[in-house]
Amino acid sequence: MTADPKTVPSVSEEMSSPTLVHEPTLNQPAARMPEKKSTIWLVRVRALLLVTLCATFGVLLVILPWTPKWTDNPLLLSWPDLRAFVSNGFVRGVASGVGLLDLWLGFWEAVHYHEHPVSTR
Repeated sequence: MTADPKTVPSVSEEMSSPTLVHEPTLNQPAARMPEKKSTIWLVRVRALLLVTLCATFGVLLVILPWTPKWTDNPLLLSWPDLRAFVSNGFVRGVASGVGLLDLWLGFWEAVHYHEHPVSTR
């Protein structure tokens, strides 16, 4: 290989001289860009909004299908076939199951939230 960094080696030169590729190991920390405080706060607000929305919609979907508001609303009063389908116990159970999954997702996100320390370089 030549010593001039502006020249590009040919394919035959690249194939003849083995190059060592530096691969990070588990003991070496990955190089990270320092994060700004605004970026950290945006991540915090996003996590807070996600947890709040998941908890709200989860509780709503767990409780609402078993109340009269689920079937006696103006949208379903004009369509009796859709009202019969929505009032089926299986559909109500599926809606409550999705609500439980939504609650689980929100609490999982809240428990597993962590921040990486900001480097002061």
